[in-house]
Amino acid sequence: MAVTAEKIFVNLPVKDLKKSVEFFTKIGFEFNAQYTDENSTCMVINDNIFAMLLVEDFFKTFTKKDISDATKSTEAIVALTAKSRQEVDELVNRAFEAGGKPSNDPMDHGFMYGRSFQDPDGHLWEVFYMDENAAQQS
Repeated sequence: MAVTAEKIFVNLPVKDLKKSVEFFTKIGFEFNAQYTDENSTCMVINDNIFAMLLVEDFFKTFTKKDISDATKSTEAIVALTAKSRQEVDELVNRAFEAGGKPSNDPMDHGFMYGRSFQDPDGHLWEVFYMDENAAQQS
């Protein structure tokens, strides 16, 4: 039996919720006020994908493990698709303008193009475009 999920919620610990909201707002993301308080907010990536930004002390209530320092180690990379190469560049450039830091060198495999950034807490985000027709031909 295949597992299917209707929605995905990525939970990320943040040091300063207000700073994180300001950063992601400048990039162009919106937030669901219904799931926002002083401990967390729900960043809407699309109709089915969300990032829950949780203040570290609140995040700790969901795990018995230590929280990784994302500025020093990586546990996950959040990858988002874009509709075009131009959209990749626009989103990543907005992230840099909002205070994000570079993560990796841009990647260009012809059929797939991507760039990445680190958010204020050091979480890694990749944005990529893939021409599926060209990918099938290679």
